[in-house]
Amino acid sequence: MTGSLYARFIKRLLDLLFSSLGLIILAPVFLAIAIAVRLDSDGSVLFTQPRVGKDGAIFRLYKFRTMITETMKDGRQLDDEERLTRVGRFLRRLSLDELPQLINVLNGTMSLIGPRPLLVKYLPYYTEEESKRHSVLPGISGWAQVNGRNAISWEDKFQYDLEYVSRISFAFDVKIALMTVMKVFKRSDIFLNRLADLDVERRGRVCENSDI
Repeated sequence: MTGSLYARFIKRLLDLLFSSLGLIILAPVFLAIAIAVRLDSDGSVLFTQPRVGKDGAIFRLYKFRTMITETMKDGRQLDDEERLTRVGRFLRRLSLDELPQLINVLNGTMSLIGPRPLLVKYLPYYTEEESKRHSVLPGISGWAQVNGRNAISWEDKFQYDLEYVSRISFAFDVKIALMTVMKVFKRSDIFLNRLADLDVERRGRVCENSDI
């Protein structure tokens, strides 16, 4: 229930606490990854992209860059697999490219746990019911991610997101966090080419899965 004391106050306090601790403790990891990304290919260390947040607000999502910036070679369009760097491949395999989203949690545009923020271009396709996923902050991990991630359809993802919104609680967030850790270590449901389109739905919508 989004109106609970936990959802309105305690969850944000925990986000601030754990994102701050995470950024401090992982500072050496951030530095090592930043150096590796910069040495591996030209371009910025961080990749930013507009995403849809709470109440439909647009924000900039942060990631470590995992692709080369060039999109063309010999007059042809490079596909995502060709643009993926060696370091980027490693970062994605362990989901380390997601770590900068702790900055999003700290600045209040994301939560540690919540529905994954989708691209802005999908806003016109939401039904009124599906738009309820925006009544809470988007998360680094969520209920849909620990229940199949890229292996489930667009509709199933939305059902999991709406279930999260209706069930939000401290115990539920802890459960999702523990399941997330297990999945990262098992590397389950993580596809190499996460930028590829996964599913074309009957309503003509494409499910973007760059980091879902």
